[in-house]
Amino acid sequence: MLEKIAGNANGYQSPTDMGVNCISSGIVDDAAVRKAAEMEIIRRFFKYDAEFQLGRGNEQTVLRAEEILHRANLRPTDRLVVGEARETAKQCEKIGEGDDGIFCGAAIQLHDGYIATGKNSSLMHSAVAMILNAAKHIAGIPQEKHLLRPDILDKVSTFKHGLGATERTSLNLSEALIVLTVSSATDPDAQKALDALKELYNCDVHLSHSPGHGDEQGLRHLGCSYTYDPLAPTRKLLP
Repeated sequence: MLEKIAGNANGYQSPTDMGVNCISSGIVDDAAVRKAAEMEIIRRFFKYDAEFQLGRGNEQTVLRAEEILHRANLRPTDRLVVGEARETAKQCEKIGEGDDGIFCGAAIQLHDGYIATGKNSSLMHSAVAMILNAAKHIAGIPQEKHLLRPDILDKVSTFKHGLGATERTSLNLSEALIVLTVSSATDPDAQKALDALKELYNCDVHLSHSPGHGDEQGLRHLGCSYTYDPLAPTRKLLP
């Protein structure tokens, strides 16, 4: 290689010399690579659309992302967690759960293909319920088991209410991860769930609403690849 570079009169190293044309030989599973590329196209579409809707992006970028989506013959719902999160929010409203008339859904696809979902409640955000359900599945913990100590939940809720910054005291994901860590000191199942969180790295997540700072921070901390519908979690969330 060094001889080829040195022998080039103008010092230019061709793509062939650099091995660019050998990239394909490094792909051992073409179907997996194609699938990953398709999912990235959809994620980018959601990202640019959300930024535009929230006033942080431009329309041309969204239109270009939408064009690429169509040229690839893809739909946003081809990313399975998208439909699951939206359906979970609808079911939350249908059965009258949620938090004071606000209904949100979240979904995560684990590496074994299992999709865990979560609904919001007066106790926790939908992202929290989703992550706890996913951790239970990985750790083999019964879904009905409560992992967050009630006494700690009550103290956090009381503290948040006392701040007076918001009427809602439900836990966001960052707060819930702290409570789970504290709970793990006395509950073996909570420790198992905490240990299982590392398995969520690079898992696909979708939220039916725009996440707050605490939820985004928690998802980033876990290394989840998340998208969301650019809708505020209000009583007007669902059509």
